[in-house]
Amino acid sequence: MKTGFSDKRLIMTMFHEAVTLASFMVLLGACGSPTSPANQETPRVTPDLVKVNRYIVKKDQATIKNLIAREGWQMTPTQTGLWYMIINHGNGKKAEKGDVISLKYRISLPDGNTVYSSDSLGLKTFRIGQGNVESGLEEGVLLLHQGDQAKFIMPPYLAYGLIGDSKKIPGRAIIVYDVEIVSLKPE
Repeated sequence: MKTGFSDKRLIMTMFHEAVTLASFMVLLGACGSPTSPANQETPRVTPDLVKVNRYIVKKDQATIKNLIAREGWQMTPTQTGLWYMIINHGNGKKAEKGDVISLKYRISLPDGNTVYSSDSLGLKTFRIGQGNVESGLEEGVLLLHQGDQAKFIMPPYLAYGLIGDSKKIPGRAIIVYDVEIVSLKPE
């Protein structure tokens, strides 16, 4: 299945999360330590940290699979860990990198609480491939055509990562995106 994203991007995203986690752990360990930051080593990605990161990813995937089963959704995973389901098929052109896309959307947490929606904030408009939105949304819209309605489930590394959005989405949150492509304009 072609997703438009390479394994290298997924690995880099996971690496960045691991480095951020390692940095956080070093900072936590430094609290109350009499040594100065100048005397401390730069945090390195260790095999133990890689194991922790793999465990977290597996735990997130289990949570996502449980949500899908609980809701009875018929979803398909991509190679990066995004889950998607096309609810209604439109009859417009297929989304491509460079297109300007406008979406109706609703972002919710796995418990069903809506955190953002186009009903209150207006349509989400962006140029596909410029990286100004969640990487899971970029990947997901490339699977769709104008008029399609779909549901995406994004693990934290494809959504808001370790820290969330500092507003309504907590750190390490799995998010559910309901979308409808309203318009697609070529580059």
